[in-house]
Amino acid sequence: MPVPVQTRGRKLPYILIALVILILVIGGMLRAGFLHISGLKTAPPRHVAVQVAKNNSPVGLGNFVNGFSSVIDPDLPKVVNISSTKVVRQPSTPNMFSDPFFRQFFGGQFGRRQPQSRKEYSLGSGVIINPDGYILTNNHVVAGASTVEVFTLNRRKYKAKIIGTDKRTDIAVLKIDATGLPSFTLGDSSNLKVGDVVFAIGDPFGIGETATMGIVSATGRALGGSVEHYEDFIQTDAAINPGNSGGALIDLHGHLIGINTAILSGGGGGNEGIGFAIPVNMARHVMDQIVAHGKVIRGFLGVTIQNVGPDMAKEFGLNQGGGALVADVNPKGPAAKAGVKRGDIILKLNGRNVVGSSDLSLHISEMAPGSVAHLDVYRNGKSQEISVKLGTFPESGQPGSAVQGSGVALPGLQVQNLTSALAQQLGLPQGSKGVVVMHVDPTSGAAQAGVQRGDVIEEVDHMPVENVQQYNKALAGRAGQPVLLLISRGGETSYLVVQPQG
Repeated sequence: MPVPVQTRGRKLPYILIALVILILVIGGMLRAGFLHISGLKTAPPRHVAVQVAKNNSPVGLGNFVNGFSSVIDPDLPKVVNISSTKVVRQPSTPNMFSDPFFRQFFGGQFGRRQPQSRKEYSLGSGVIINPDGYILTNNHVVAGASTVEVFTLNRRKYKAKIIGTDKRTDIAVLKIDATGLPSFTLGDSSNLKVGDVVFAIGDPFGIGETATMGIVSATGRALGGSVEHYEDFIQTDAAINPGNSGGALIDLHGHLIGINTAILSGGGGGNEGIGFAIPVNMARHVMDQIVAHGKVIRGFLGVTIQNVGPDMAKEFGLNQGGGALVADVNPKGPAAKAGVKRGDIILKLNGRNVVGSSDLSLHISEMAPGSVAHLDVYRNGKSQEISVKLGTFPESGQPGSAVQGSGVALPGLQVQNLTSALAQQLGLPQGSKGVVVMHVDPTSGAAQAGVQRGDVIEEVDHMPVENVQQYNKALAGRAGQPVLLLISRGGETSYLVVQPQG
């Protein structure tokens, strides 16, 4: 039976009221972050709640009566042992029956050993930085692992989930299903001084929880292992051995100030009194990025830089070394758009002195894309300020006759014109110009400066050279004087200073 028009009219206000209430409820849920609709960013980014030290005042050694157990004992349960398993597939290997003569009778797979799998095991340490089971360790402890197990001091075992890793800083974040765990209070690694007493806690060689003592030997160490890594290590003589990776470096307050990560062993594999830890400030920044975004988002300047030693500084008209020399500029990068040029020396970033290239790279990486980096740049004997809006760091012929150089300024160096065929062989970008180094006398000053066969010399004392004739002209009258070369190697440019011999 049809509903009378008059009855429908009476029910309409109730339907409207119900719709309004429903809209208000949904809006409230969206604002509270309980409801997520694709395309809308409603919930705040995830983060790990950590306890940060409020008291970083110096501790007098006279306060310790019988040793340092009052510092170390409370922290021992906060360090865990990590065991990871990685499955490695070995490729198939042919044998004598792989010969086509046999395979035509017995089939294509006859005589070929099938791929086999084997397991690799790795041991390391980790630190609990949140009562709900968040753990920091080294990326190299869990890299490529199919399973990760965590063992606590009270002999409990947990399966761990890898929340994320960052190979550029060697940091990994793990999560275990547990609550109420003892967790570290994070110190401030920027306050560390050479000579401060520190303790390393970990599980060396898998023998069990071990604590060692030492001092801060240096800060801001860069080992120069790879341009793809960000290094700002704390160096310590507290004994660190294999298995300590990912363990804790603590101060006299018992606060976590570093993640133990590497040793300089001299080839023996054991402790030589030179160990390195990632500062906790860096580790925390990386952890926050991983938990919030699933990866680390870094600022991008778009330059290739190198250190400035005393000899290099002198060639550019500076009284002392320091800063970061711009060896190349990405033509489409933020620095190029702001006016940074090759040969500039960046002396300050946001008013802070730049110690070297690693120092600049690290601090740029910790700035957010879209933020502005204020650079103090030294160019042609003058200082100037350049502001750069940072981008987001991207995650990815006929040979001529060999001609001797001037024979006076750079003895032992033979060069020839760069042809298109040579440029292709050397993997250089199209349009590259300069002269190719064909031979370097190993006893020459050029060899000592680092010049290698296959290098392309693009400039001599800031003068561009496109052929041997220009190269010789640029070197004329330079006998007995240092020579500044801009060389290209594998498509990357850098400056070298060749000292006169004798």
